[in-house]
Amino acid sequence: MIRFSVVTITYNAETVLQHTLQSVLRQTYEGVEHLIIDGASKDGTLQMAEDYKRESDQSERGHKVIIKSEPDRGIYDAMNKGLAQASGDYVVFMNAGDFFPQADTLEQVVRHCRLNECPSDSLPGVLFGNTNIVDGEGKYLHPRRLQPPMRLTWRSFRYGMLVCHQAFYARTDVAKNLPYDLHYRFSADVDWCIRVMRECERMCLSLKDINLVVANYMEEGATTKNHSASLRERFDVMRRHYGLFTTLAMHVWFALRSQIK
Repeated sequence: MIRFSVVTITYNAETVLQHTLQSVLRQTYEGVEHLIIDGASKDGTLQMAEDYKRESDQSERGHKVIIKSEPDRGIYDAMNKGLAQASGDYVVFMNAGDFFPQADTLEQVVRHCRLNECPSDSLPGVLFGNTNIVDGEGKYLHPRRLQPPMRLTWRSFRYGMLVCHQAFYARTDVAKNLPYDLHYRFSADVDWCIRVMRECERMCLSLKDINLVVANYMEEGATTKNHSASLRERFDVMRRHYGLFTTLAMHVWFALRSQIK
């Protein structure tokens, strides 16, 4: 059975965490490991996570819940801790406030991609899907503006982060060798996705379109709150991967596109 490691990063997240926990708990797919990496929260987050673990342990689905709480150096440091501990075939980051849209989302991923028919050494390097945007109460707002292309490669991200981080399932054996770059405070996820896809190309591993909405993403996150700093970092990420000329040209195109809209 294909197994998924769902990694949830938390810090003082009691107001938004329940949506995330319940969406993992109700997944009908049995092959789920849920890693909750907490940054030593001072509110009720940890108690909420412990209550969830007890409820999950008593359920019939057999999900494995692991909680780790300690100070960290930021969200990407916490993600690296989760990545190091992940033991599933695929790892996906579903942070506090984000959640799976359906109880059978992971069932659909396995079925649509025919994962149980693949030998372990020929599994796609990345599975990717669509994302809906929700508010702080988990209510649907609209589809994510950027959508995955018909054919995704690492070069696709020069047009922006076309796949939301929460809808990007990386093969764990590939991802473990590519930790998040802690040089970035807001855009290490963009850099990480590009590096994972580049490595998949080098290893001749496919990138598989799930062609489903696989994540509900909460609109107000750290990147949104720090928009200017995030944009500067994303420029640097693009420059490193695609070169200065291409990055400048794409940003001129971004500006023209925003004026047309």
